[in-house]
Amino acid sequence: MYKIKHSGAQSPAVQRLLAKMPQDVADSFTEDQLEGLAQSIGTTRWKTHKVDWRVTIKLWQHRYYLVFLAGRNRRQPSRLQQTISKTWLALMICIFLTVSVMLGLTCLYVLKSALGIDLFDAFSLGIWR
Repeated sequence: MYKIKHSGAQSPAVQRLLAKMPQDVADSFTEDQLEGLAQSIGTTRWKTHKVDWRVTIKLWQHRYYLVFLAGRNRRQPSRLQQTISKTWLALMICIFLTVSVMLGLTCLYVLKSALGIDLFDAFSLGIWR
């Protein structure tokens, strides 16, 4: 295995590449060359996304780029992300249950009113008379 002597060789992909080379050739790379290798090898990773949309926009003298990537998240979520995710899920379940109960009670009230059943004499919510 190649012994790390440069900070540009910190990338696992660069380490694997250097490990396949003779030691004297691997030692001959400069810091800039190792950084260039890390950048060029690292860009191939983006091709594994389900949605990979890239566009370049030229405005006056400058060119700008826009990248939209989407796909399955393979990274491990941090503790904060897990907490936010669980809180968001609990909130969505509460909202769903509240809306469902309110819709169910409204349907029961309309059905009760349509059948002419009065639970309280001379009292109506005004939905149905």
